[in-house]
Amino acid sequence: MEKYEKFKKDVYKLLGIDLSCYKEKQMKRRINSLLTRNNFNDFNDYFTGIKSDKKLLEEFINYLTINVSEFYRNPNQWKVLEGFVENMLQTKNNLKIWSSACSTGEEPYSLVMLLSKFLPMKKIKVIATDIDMEAISKAKLGIYNEKSLQNLPNNFKKDFFEKVGNSYKINDEIKNCVEFRKMNLLADKYPQGNDLVVCRNVLIYFTEEAKDKIYKKFHQSLNNKGLLFVGSTEQIILPDRYNFIAEKTFFYKKKNEGLK
Repeated sequence: MEKYEKFKKDVYKLLGIDLSCYKEKQMKRRINSLLTRNNFNDFNDYFTGIKSDKKLLEEFINYLTINVSEFYRNPNQWKVLEGFVENMLQTKNNLKIWSSACSTGEEPYSLVMLLSKFLPMKKIKVIATDIDMEAISKAKLGIYNEKSLQNLPNNFKKDFFEKVGNSYKINDEIKNCVEFRKMNLLADKYPQGNDLVVCRNVLIYFTEEAKDKIYKKFHQSLNNKGLLFVGSTEQIILPDRYNFIAEKTFFYKKKNEGLK
């Protein structure tokens, strides 16, 4: 236990990632599997390894951030989102959108494709952030396997992708609408004035205390009546305590008044 506590402190000093904010049992299991895979004896030895070996460090961050994504994940929820976007554009001529844990890019690119139904490409800009630079590099490359496109509407697949061997390359018109940035949700300043924040299938790995902090920061980052879209296992219990209103399952609207 003492070695793991020291490991958490060392990782925080090195990377600014606070492992105390993740569910401990789950996180220790994941890190122990990395220790075993790379033939380290304990947490101290493993930290020495990731500090001195860039490849080990990248593997650690990649494993920590659990990059599993796909286009239009849970397609019924994207249909609901489309209705919200259409309504918001009745009173606005553009939207500021933040994909807050963008992984390998499927989510922000999906957002651009959805917006293209209502706006010209030159007006679309999505901010996409993730703590994992390897995932962001893959997102910028924009090459995906067929499985990751299985829920994508056929017209999007036809209009915005080029078949390259057994893979699909997203076109530059979509890529140019996304601004990727490295960001730690637990430590960094959030983009402000957002009409829509998307954070899906990430918060399940955090402690309740960490989630409480993140929800408050999401609230502050949204415009009045801005919308937060969360993952299928991440419904907010008692959203009123964060001054959110549950509009539909997985969708929460910011109230006008400030957070208490």
